[in-house]
Amino acid sequence: MSPDADRSRMRISDADRAATAERLRIALDEGRLDLSEYDDRVRSAYAATTYGELEPITADLPPVTVPAVAQPAAALEHRKWTNEWREWLGGAIIMIAIWGGTSLLSGSLHSFWPAIPLGIWAAVLVAGALGKKEKGA
Repeated sequence: MSPDADRSRMRISDADRAATAERLRIALDEGRLDLSEYDDRVRSAYAATTYGELEPITADLPPVTVPAVAQPAAALEHRKWTNEWREWLGGAIIMIAIWGGTSLLSGSLHSFWPAIPLGIWAAVLVAGALGKKEKGA
């Protein structure tokens, strides 16, 4: 009996299942799997009991590569700034939907109250960005 055949029948640990699930999460983040396929594979990983059942789940995925160079500080700062504005936009959509829904249900347009919290929030974001530029200059 070959060593591979023996390994395929060996029982796996929870750590082996978790490592496979993490590899699948990385593949999802990289765009190698869609959400449905990711879900199916994670379910299979946690249902697996042997290496023979677990290893085929990631066999078609390339090994994870570690980036050779960390992202520059400017790129990290830009990503943080983009995420802050994305959160602002999400808040804007929710507040405007509430305003629109209440106006629609009442049959008349209410004053556009989302302008106040969104304006304050935007001013804080802009002030924070300008303050960081002044410190860096």
